[in-house]
Amino acid sequence: MFSFVVSRILQALPVMFVVSLISFAMFAYVGDPVSIMLGQDFTEAQRAALVHDLGLDEPFFVQFAKFIWNAAQGQFGLSYRLSRPVAELIAERAPATLELALCAAFISLCVGVPMGIYTGLFRHSWLSRFLLTFSLVGVSLPTFLIGILLILVFSVWLGWLPSFGRGDVVRIGWWTTGFLTLSGLKAMILPAITLGLLQLTLIMRLVRSEMMEVLRTDYIKFARARGLPNRSIYFGHALKNTLVPVITIAGLQLGSIIAFAIVTETVFQWPGMGLLFIQSVGSADIPVMAAYLMLIAMVFVTINLIVDLLYYAVDPRLRVGRGGGH
Repeated sequence: MFSFVVSRILQALPVMFVVSLISFAMFAYVGDPVSIMLGQDFTEAQRAALVHDLGLDEPFFVQFAKFIWNAAQGQFGLSYRLSRPVAELIAERAPATLELALCAAFISLCVGVPMGIYTGLFRHSWLSRFLLTFSLVGVSLPTFLIGILLILVFSVWLGWLPSFGRGDVVRIGWWTTGFLTLSGLKAMILPAITLGLLQLTLIMRLVRSEMMEVLRTDYIKFARARGLPNRSIYFGHALKNTLVPVITIAGLQLGSIIAFAIVTETVFQWPGMGLLFIQSVGSADIPVMAAYLMLIAMVFVTINLIVDLLYYAVDPRLRVGRGGGH
């Protein structure tokens, strides 16, 4: 197991290096952060001094090497726009994004899996057809349009839920949470549904197809021949085998939810990392943008490692194969 983890980490290091290089190179020549920081009235001497202080007069690879060295120590420099440490800004915004992503993942799993099971077992019923049509709508509509429609209905027309912001939050150490206040819970509903709807429809269709495939296998036919009740066949035999690929996809989708939260956070003005990234793009805030992309890459790499470990722990054929190779 230890060698397996080490090999996966060694494979992840080049990925992180390439992502950091691409992100830093992509943003290094975008916009003019010096002019944005100084405003309209400045002298050439002030400009040259700021360029030197930021290290922008050094060669590209020297800047990149310093960025990598500092990033390895958890330091991403100062934000050009806010003149604050990037690590501090991300730490402030991370709780909002993570709570939103977890709520969206919870909704997509708790709703998508039962819908997939039902449509797989009763695929000719009118409710199954309605749910499949609903899933097509969820996949087809862009996220920002879903968010705007939810705001229009539940905030403007009905006035039930807030249309922007995070509501009141409670600070627990460095973490801030909206789960402990009523306004925080109400503010979470619309963005969580918006962010989780696409994943919900994908999980529903995946569970449906896997359930239909498993029900056609020989061991399910044998279970029916033995006279086992449908409940035991569906939930004791078929569902367990159906959820193996679903767990994998759900884990990877969690990374997608965090990465794609940018659109949802922008629509609802949710004070998370995605909104911070969008605001940084407008001011060419290179340290924030590069740090955000590196963080997203780290999330995907970590989730992939966890999924690999789950496969290694669950599937004995992997362990046998590795043992036979030695």
